[in-house]
Amino acid sequence: MNNDAVWVRGVTGIQMHHTTDLQDASRFLGNAVMALQAAHVRTGDDRYSGLVAQLKTVVAQARGLETQARANMHGLHSEDPEQFVRCRNGEEPWPDEIQAGFIPRHTCRDQCLYHDHNVLDAIMQCTCGQPPCRACAIGGAL
Repeated sequence: MNNDAVWVRGVTGIQMHHTTDLQDASRFLGNAVMALQAAHVRTGDDRYSGLVAQLKTVVAQARGLETQARANMHGLHSEDPEQFVRCRNGEEPWPDEIQAGFIPRHTCRDQCLYHDHNVLDAIMQCTCGQPPCRACAIGGAL
């Protein structure tokens, strides 16, 4: 297994599941297919259409992996909604992702939808009273 560092897209308030990465991969591969098809139309060069055929196979494989990962995530939500919430909140890793070296998500910069953004419907989701960030306590400040 290759453990090279990768850029992980952060979203304040949740820990993304790797379905998001697979969704990005499918979209980017689909864009590559369209660009190569356009190059083929402009040039008539059959090398481009050969690459399009190969990429279409890869797109289908990536979408299949995304479907499986999404099913795993939905299965966790159905089977153990409390664990799902802990994973989504970044308190623990998703069960189908690498567990070793997991550090809880930094919450020190999270903002409250109700108090910080005046979303009145979010009063029941107020995050102002949460304890200090566990990730900072474990691994130092962000």
